[in-house]
Amino acid sequence: MADLRALVPRFTGLRVLVIGDIILDHFLRGKASRISPEAPVPVVNVHKEEYLLGGSANVLSNIASLGGRAELCGLIGKDAMGDKVLELISALGDIGNGIVRSSRPTTLKTRVLAQGQQIVRIDQEETGTPPADALQQLVDYLEHNLHRFDAVMVSDYAKGIVNETTMQSLRHALTRERSTSGRPLPLVIDPKPVNMPHLTGATIITPNHHEAMQMSSLPIRGEENLLAAARAIQDELSCTAVLITRGEAGMALLEDDKPMVLIPTVAKEVFDVTGAGDTVAATLALGLACGAGMTEAAMLANHAAGLVVAKVGTASVTVPELLAAL
Repeated sequence: MADLRALVPRFTGLRVLVIGDIILDHFLRGKASRISPEAPVPVVNVHKEEYLLGGSANVLSNIASLGGRAELCGLIGKDAMGDKVLELISALGDIGNGIVRSSRPTTLKTRVLAQGQQIVRIDQEETGTPPADALQQLVDYLEHNLHRFDAVMVSDYAKGIVNETTMQSLRHALTRERSTSGRPLPLVIDPKPVNMPHLTGATIITPNHHEAMQMSSLPIRGEENLLAAARAIQDELSCTAVLITRGEAGMALLEDDKPMVLIPTVAKEVFDVTGAGDTVAATLALGLACGAGMTEAAMLANHAAGLVVAKVGTASVTVPELLAAL
C-alpha cells in the first residue's frame, strides 16, 4: 500500500467534474431568551447571517480545499439566491459553463440556530426532473466537456438532477471517452436510494448505513449482514466497489470479489455530521484520480471525514489538516 501522506500532494490540479443538486445553505445564528406571546415558540434574536455552498456545491468546496480543480454541472434559478451561489463558487476559481439557470428557483435551506442549537429548518425548493430546455443544456455540457476531467463525481440529493436522461448521457460520454482516449475515468456516486435505478455503472458508490439498508432491502446488524448488503448493491448496480459509511463504526469497503475491508473511524470528536458525505465523496474522487488504489482512497476519505465532523456546519478539509491527521 502506498504512503497515504505521499498521495495527498498529488491532488493538486486534478480536474473533477461534479454533477448533482446545487443547494444554498443559509444560516441564521442568534440567541433565544424568551417565548413568543403569539405562539409557544422561542424568539431568536439573530446576530449572524451566513450563506454557504451545500449539496453538490459543497463537494466542489471540498475538492478546491484539497487542491483539486472542479467544475459543477447542475441547476440554479434565475433569482437572487442563484446569484449568491455563483458569487460563492467564483471565489473558488473558474465557474465553468456547466451551471444552468432555469425558471425553477434555487434550492435554499435556511437553518435557524439559537445558542448553537438548531431550532428549525426551512426548505424552499422545487424537485423533480428539470424543465426540458435546462435538461438539454446539462446533457450538452456533459457530452462536450467530459474529456477535460480526471474523475467524475455524482452528488445526488434527490432534487431532480439525477434522472434517467442525465445518467444515461453520462454513461455514454464515459464510454466514448474510454474508447477514444483509453482513459477509464473514475465515477464516484454519492446516492439517494430513490434514484437507485439510474445509478448503474459506477466505479464506487458511497451509501451511508441507512441508505445501504434501503438499497439492498436487507437489515444490517453485523459484519455478515454488512457484506450481504454491500454485495447486493454491487450486483444490482454493476459497480466495481461499494463503500458504506457507518458513522462512529467507520466504513466498510467491498471491491470486486475481494474480501470486505473494515476501516475504523478516526474521528476524535463529532460536533456536526452535516456535509460529511460530501467530504468522503470528494476525497475519494481525488484519490482515485491521482492513482490511489480503492482501499487507499477510502482510507484517505475516512481521515478527511474524521476531520470535517469535528467542525460545525457545512465545512471542508484543507491539505495541511489532512496531512497532519495522517
